[in-house]
Amino acid sequence: MARTRFGVLAAALLSLSGAVGAAQAPPPGRPLAVVAEFDGIIHPISAEYLNDTINQADTSGAEVVVFILRTPGGLLDSTRAIVSRMITSRAPVVVFVGPSGARSASAGFVITIAADVAVMAPGTHIGAAHPVSGSGQPIDETMAKKAASDTAAYARSLAEARGRNVTLSADAVLESRAFTDREALQATPPLIDFTAQNLEDVLRQLDGRTVTRFDGRTVTVNTTNAQVVRVEMTRRQRFLSAIAHPQVAYLLMTLGMLGLTIELWNPGAVVPGVVGGLSLLLAFFALQILPVSTTGLLLVLFGLGLLILELKVPSFGVLGVGGTISLLVGSIMMTRQTPGIAVSLGIIVPAVLAVAAIVLFLGRLALTAQARPSTTGMEGLIGAEGRTRVPLAPDAPGQIDVHGEIWRALSREAVPAGATVRVVEVNGLTLVVEPATSPQT
Repeated sequence: MARTRFGVLAAALLSLSGAVGAAQAPPPGRPLAVVAEFDGIIHPISAEYLNDTINQADTSGAEVVVFILRTPGGLLDSTRAIVSRMITSRAPVVVFVGPSGARSASAGFVITIAADVAVMAPGTHIGAAHPVSGSGQPIDETMAKKAASDTAAYARSLAEARGRNVTLSADAVLESRAFTDREALQATPPLIDFTAQNLEDVLRQLDGRTVTRFDGRTVTVNTTNAQVVRVEMTRRQRFLSAIAHPQVAYLLMTLGMLGLTIELWNPGAVVPGVVGGLSLLLAFFALQILPVSTTGLLLVLFGLGLLILELKVPSFGVLGVGGTISLLVGSIMMTRQTPGIAVSLGIIVPAVLAVAAIVLFLGRLALTAQARPSTTGMEGLIGAEGRTRVPLAPDAPGQIDVHGEIWRALSREAVPAGATVRVVEVNGLTLVVEPATSPQT
């Protein structure tokens, strides 16, 4: 009986899994087109997303993979990772730069010419792929030529393998040339295969087209009545990709500095320290991905140091002004080396002014508070006035009322009961007092 029940249960589970698989798979004879739409900077997270899309297309037996691409550029290492996976894809990979008004610049240009089929929407442009330092730092002329030559050779090899215009591909790198959809299509040989209005138009024009793969094989694409499956970023990828945006990373860094500064001036507040620490850690993650100028980052830290020194060193405002200028210049330099992904001045200027104002304002409040005498604990009793409950003498301790409490007290001179006394010393639980009319020591 137990075996019979187990067999029925197993059969039910197998039939259910088969039904789920049938629901996920395209109908018999209907091709599958796997589509990923990406709008952002090319970095390790975006490379992971696009490569995952190709992996899903390989396992699902897709007829074609389509990348709808809009990007200002990004990191060359991530670009190479994407291109390498595109070359080994089982299904042909189509890169569609769209919709109208979009661009695929710098790293996006390399990805476009590396595709099995390159498509642009009317009113789009590609190109401007001259490399910059990965750290955002200016590099000397010799190293710049080497980097440009290496990237140009990479672009030429991809263009040659795909049968595209080798000369224009090199010019996009060496001379930062950009090309409209019409210029790219009318070049001889062209940089792209055709233009299309939208995804449906891309699939329509792909149907029946013979595509030459990177290894020389030819494949005829069938997209008649194709089922379109869109692959979205996972929650983790969306979260990390959002953090890796330059403006978000800059705001996180600013928030982190403010939080830690407030915690240092007001120890024990906890919340500013926790928020500041988390923000800085997230900012450091983003700065590892983005091409950030080391000089700019050092200027930001130097400016913060000058603002703190302004609180302790009498400079008549020179250190404060210098720190604010250093923060501003460093913030502008941090991502300005990479066109298209720099932080806007509309964010930098308010953030710098806010940091300078908060650091100086809270710092002065903290230093003023530290200079005030303590009003709590044992230290708060020094200088406090009270009233004797009984007569006091050097050899006759008594009790006094101070701060609403009864304390054991000792006086170095005779004091009658009901007299006003001042605390001058605390010895354990005994207060040493003197008549309030005596001069303070």
